[in-house]
Amino acid sequence: MTKTFFIETWGCQMNDLDSQRLSGSLKLRGYRRVDTEGEADLILLNTCSIRDKSEQKVFSRLGRLREMKSERELQIGVCGCVAQQEGEAILHRAPWVDFVMGPGNVGHLDQILSGDRRVAIDFPDDRNYDYLAVDRPSATKAQVTIIEGCNKNCTFCIVPTTRGREVSRPFDDVLREVRAAVESGRVEIELLGQTVNAYRCPISGRDFGALLSAVAEIDYVARLRFMTSHPAEVNDSMIAAMRDHENISRYLHLPVQSGSSKILRRMKRLYTREHYLETIARIRQAIPEIHFSTDVIVGFPGETDDDFEQTLSLIAEVRYGSMFAFKYSPRPGTPALKIGAPVDDAIASERLTRVFDLHERIKREHLESYRGRILPVLVEGPSKHDASMLTGRTDYNIVVNFSAAASTPPGSMLGVRIDQAQHHTLRGEAVA
Repeated sequence: MTKTFFIETWGCQMNDLDSQRLSGSLKLRGYRRVDTEGEADLILLNTCSIRDKSEQKVFSRLGRLREMKSERELQIGVCGCVAQQEGEAILHRAPWVDFVMGPGNVGHLDQILSGDRRVAIDFPDDRNYDYLAVDRPSATKAQVTIIEGCNKNCTFCIVPTTRGREVSRPFDDVLREVRAAVESGRVEIELLGQTVNAYRCPISGRDFGALLSAVAEIDYVARLRFMTSHPAEVNDSMIAAMRDHENISRYLHLPVQSGSSKILRRMKRLYTREHYLETIARIRQAIPEIHFSTDVIVGFPGETDDDFEQTLSLIAEVRYGSMFAFKYSPRPGTPALKIGAPVDDAIASERLTRVFDLHERIKREHLESYRGRILPVLVEGPSKHDASMLTGRTDYNIVVNFSAAASTPPGSMLGVRIDQAQHHTLRGEAVA
């Protein structure tokens, strides 16, 4: 009888791709993926630890699975960043868990399933990466890891602990994976890394800009995206590659975190407010139509009213099309714990509301500016909310729901006239 598996994924695009790799590896072993945990012989929780209370969420989930395991034969594995962070402590608190596996061992699932190790939270020199086994859920898009880990050591961030030091993949390996993805029909490529633009080929030393250009020049890559860039790693090579290749998306996620140079220094972000704004200006000069998104943290230890006002003024100056904002979340083992206490929660909550209110006005104006324009949209398939319409994304990473011939295949690039701006999306009609 065929064994079955269920994967539950929390967190970022890197975790999504890790789950695709785990799924592909299991399918090669003869497993079949199922949609509910009740059908599964193996349950994998692929966890994220970037926010507070993530450990509690995982242990709460494991508590519910304990009863299920008592009723039938079942394997449970905890993967991802909480697994890396907590390690053997997970087995002490939840001894019914069969194994704990950190992100560095995703490529070694076979050894772990065979029972060689119950706890695998090291970072092997051999980061086995079988791109041909990735189980890609999208018919049009392929995510491709180019660098793992992070060397930046921001004081608030646990990623260097859970993902390890930076390890870039060889240049030619990345190109081989992209070509294989394109040959399988994927026309949109998304390059991934915790600090994606820190990429340096370990063999030739070629940088991120060189890789961007090389991927963009592969036949049938209709659109090329990447996440997440660090402002301190933006260089002329990266900007030139984006400027010179029309299939590189005019969308750049460039996390600022704070508009105050004092807070940025406390965060160890490696740039000042002035340097960040100069970087934005350099990119806009080269690519006037660029669309920026960002991450913002409010309530970091030591953030005064003036520091917060500087964040608001920076948001207003850059006018981000989209944004992710959070209250500071203390993470175990991070240097920020020694800097001081977070801002009072009520004050931080009020600040976060003001950030959202400001950005909501900017976003509304931004979306309304597209009304009446014809935008190229990469078709992804039927709309989730209205099966009579199709959905896709613009070059600026904005979701568009639109009417078009039902026979339009996913992966097509259509011109869509925008008729309406909604809360987060656009609506329109395909035109000849």
